[in-house]
Amino acid sequence: MTSSAGRIIRSVANFLTCTHVARWLSLPSSPSQPPWLQRWKRHFRECQHSTGYTPMSDYQAILDEEFEVLESIFPEELEKISDRQVRIRVEPDDPSSSHPLTVHLVVAYPETYPDVIPDLSFENIEDDEEDEDAEPKGELSPEETTRLVESLNAIAEESLGMAMTFTIASAAREALSAVIADRIRREKEEDDRKTREYEEAEAARTRGTPLTPEAFNAWRKKFTAEMRAKKEKEEEDRVKALSPKEREEYRRKKERPTGKQLFETSQTLATSDEAMYEDGAVALDMSQYTREQREAERRREEEEEEKQRLGLVGDGNESD
Repeated sequence: MTSSAGRIIRSVANFLTCTHVARWLSLPSSPSQPPWLQRWKRHFRECQHSTGYTPMSDYQAILDEEFEVLESIFPEELEKISDRQVRIRVEPDDPSSSHPLTVHLVVAYPETYPDVIPDLSFENIEDDEEDEDAEPKGELSPEETTRLVESLNAIAEESLGMAMTFTIASAAREALSAVIADRIRREKEEDDRKTREYEEAEAARTRGTPLTPEAFNAWRKKFTAEMRAKKEKEEEDRVKALSPKEREEYRRKKERPTGKQLFETSQTLATSDEAMYEDGAVALDMSQYTREQREAERRREEEEEEKQRLGLVGDGNESD
């Protein structure tokens, strides 16, 4: 057959790739068939080889054969949802009791698989609440699911043209182990951060504020103001508890100048003691009093001192 006729046959073959005619032409030849039909089939198979064309029936046969292999590899993990979709239960290569993670890998096969990659997705498995002994399954976050699907798609691209489900499932197990390792790493980083913040706070608390002249003066000013306010409050409360007569005596005493004020305002007081001695004043001799008189005088002085301390010095009368 001329090269022109071959090009025509190849064009027709490419056009019929998705039709029943293409599948019929791909069937083996038999002696009972007319010679022209046998020639068409022979050239059609040559076109298949040169163009890489695979009939749809062959795609399905490849997939059915792969299903048989998968069922033998995953007798309990594999669930066939339809003729072109399976669900495989996968868990990490290195399971962790503290971070359990078991999910379903869902694989949907296009009509031209394995010349195109399958559609991959993950489904979280709900824990069996009725079975108390059942191990928790854990779950993937949306971000983790996206990263896993992207990594598995890249692996599937490397396996185009051949069965790849087992390769994808094995890669999924390794990827789940990486997810757990990443979770443990992030938890450790968070614990380290909290520990570091606590230690820094404790160190700052024990160090306190460095003592400087400025800091001391500020503290003294604040402390003096607080003590003055406290003393004034206590004094106010004590005066409120006095009787009217006692309050009047207290007021007169407050208005009376102190000894320091008298000394500062009167220069004659500075020499008053010397003048007393120069005038021949006689010192009080307690020996000329009896013991009872001395004791009575001592008690009287103590009472006067107590009244002075309480601010109740008056004309000597008893308070009401």
